[in-house]
Amino acid sequence: MVKIRQHTHHITIISIHPSIPIDTYIFLHLSTHVKAFELRKQTKAELTQQLDDLKRELLALRVSKAKDGNSPKLVKIGILRKSIARVMTIMSQNQREQLRIFYKGKKYLPLDLRAKKTRAIRRRLTINEASKKTVKQVKKLTHFPQRKYAIKA
Repeated sequence: MVKIRQHTHHITIISIHPSIPIDTYIFLHLSTHVKAFELRKQTKAELTQQLDDLKRELLALRVSKAKDGNSPKLVKIGILRKSIARVMTIMSQNQREQLRIFYKGKKYLPLDLRAKKTRAIRRRLTINEASKKTVKQVKKLTHFPQRKYAIKA
């Protein structure tokens, strides 16, 4: 089993199989690694195509794992799974962003796009509702306003 740790500036490889050269591990690690900032620039069709490619590649690796057992390509399984997760996350973020644009200015917002906060805060009176006064309060305030006093120094 091979474990690869990638830090900001270098790659650490732990527990290498003796028959496989170290260059193979580094190449395999860097070949399928997708970056989120690169994915954000792609269109929905490109993201979908990349997701299909990654899933197809993962399926092939799982088949080879069942067939061969111990292969240097098996290192890629974890990398592929994370790449798939990245692509799906970016697709989800893009979709939510488009939905926010669509619902902006509308009276109602879907529940998953609303602010979470807490249950108590969500049920609290709005600022407008809290500031409203009853007829009795309005009459009392107009007939008996707060008195103003001037204090002589």
